[in-house]
Amino acid sequence: MTDTPVRVRFAPSPTGHLHIGGARTALFNWLFARNKKGVFILRIEDTDNSRSTKEYIEAIIDGMKWLGLDWDEGPFRQTERFDIYRAYGEKL
Repeated sequence: MTDTPVRVRFAPSPTGHLHIGGARTALFNWLFARNKKGVFILRIEDTDNSRSTKEYIEAIIDGMKWLGLDWDEGPFRQTERFDIYRAYGEKL
């Protein structure tokens, strides 16, 4: 077993409200991170420009707060990080 710290993420697409499947995934990852004293990251996959909305981002965040789930990093929006991804892509 390695001593690498646990880092998990929940990355919903803001094309609708938080649904039971997304809530379950968020809960399982959150529980795993907390159990292992790791990091839980919220990353918003808002690259679907035609369907992603700020209202759905807010609704997802509100739903997670209602469930009692917090995050250690984020929320990061994919569309705000294209330069970072491009730089790493060029290194590859």
